[in-house]
Amino acid sequence: MKKLFDDLSFEISKRTTEKYSTSFSLGILALKPSIRPAVYAIYGYVRLADEIVDSFHGYDKQRLLSRLKSDTWEALEEKISVNPIMHSFQETVNAYAIDRELIAQFLSSMEMDLGKVDYNSALYQQYIFGSAEVVGLMCLQVFVDGDKQRYEELKPYAMKLGSAFQKVNFLRDLKDDYQTLGRTYFPNIEMGVFNNQVKTQIENEIAQEFSEALEGIKKLPNSSKFGVYLAYKYYLCLFEKIRRSSSSTILERRVRVHNSQKAYVALKSYVRYKTAIL
Repeated sequence: MKKLFDDLSFEISKRTTEKYSTSFSLGILALKPSIRPAVYAIYGYVRLADEIVDSFHGYDKQRLLSRLKSDTWEALEEKISVNPIMHSFQETVNAYAIDRELIAQFLSSMEMDLGKVDYNSALYQQYIFGSAEVVGLMCLQVFVDGDKQRYEELKPYAMKLGSAFQKVNFLRDLKDDYQTLGRTYFPNIEMGVFNNQVKTQIENEIAQEFSEALEGIKKLPNSSKFGVYLAYKYYLCLFEKIRRSSSSTILERRVRVHNSQKAYVALKSYVRYKTAIL
């Protein structure tokens, strides 16, 4: 009967991904079916932590995150959890021997979101590594299925892609992070003087990371290459829309990519993949 609970757990992680991210959901659908559940499980788990620090206002976030942290290590040790999302995550971590230090780094970055942090360059890089790059590395361990040599080869590219995704998120969510949550991640920047020049400097960093990450995507196994490329193209589309927006615009509203445009991106990406351009 445990298989029934296993199946339910992975299904809930899948539904969680679909509920929170259209882009990642479509990207995961483009992965080989055998590895999709593991990636859903990783996304579902990191979403739990994100929700605690970003959405559970009026509750003791510190206590909730601390409980999630202890539940994580307990589930990994006992190889079971009554929390379905946690259960699917521990199954994935144990099945693919995902480095637990990556999980610790992720939880550390989530703890940074609980209070006000004056980000300098070092703390900025530390936060991005823990909140985004390690998530890419967890997925990479699934993609290479235990091939340590291939993991080490692709690791720098996965980190670049995770960093680019996170910085795009920072720009997209600038209004809510600053006005609602009181956060500013970009180091040495006063939001009162956030202008097009500052925005362009950040965008140039992101563009370079996207360019470097693409080289790694081309080297991924066929089981994951198109799915990761599709997620890359979705985020690149969002990034280009942010680039076309003024600094004042992204401080006023959250830039979005409509589903019709995502469908066009998906079709174009598929054609590039099937014609071996990628």
